[in-house]
Amino acid sequence: MKNQILAFIDLETTGLLPNKHEIIEIGCVLARQEFSESGVLTLEYIDEFEYKVKPTHIETADPVGLSINGYDEKDWIFAIGLKEAIEATAARVKNTIMVGHNVAFDFAFLEKAFEETGIQNPMHYHKLDTISIAYAKLHNHKEVEKFSLRALCDYLGIENKRAHSALSDARATYEIFQKLVNM
Repeated sequence: MKNQILAFIDLETTGLLPNKHEIIEIGCVLARQEFSESGVLTLEYIDEFEYKVKPTHIETADPVGLSINGYDEKDWIFAIGLKEAIEATAARVKNTIMVGHNVAFDFAFLEKAFEETGIQNPMHYHKLDTISIAYAKLHNHKEVEKFSLRALCDYLGIENKRAHSALSDARATYEIFQKLVNM
């Protein structure tokens, strides 16, 4: 697990329910783990990508969810289909460990998408969650009241320029992980 590439993945969806709502954006930052002789972990940035995914059942979308992630049909005019997005994602995250902020949420939608498209999930079965890491590291810090992406970005001095867009949130998760892991 120490030698695998990490895939910091964030999804934007049309709501909170994987069996009802859809992925509309996939963002990912890829980084290689580097350990010093003293055990300090650093991350070597490799690449990043983002796909806008055309929803097929926008009528089932949660209007609040769409408002939060800023969905506007005109911005998705050149979006690709789910199968194309999942194929492209799978090709780039092979043998990586998925890292997410509330990784269970994103993984549930990804797993459903892999199943729907008939594409095998090529990632390692281990996953890392920055909320869990933050809680373990910061639960005694009185100034940390929440473990949301926004709250941790504020506390750790990380700028998330386009919060609730997949790539920007994946970048923020990457930075949070870097700051937390060696605290």
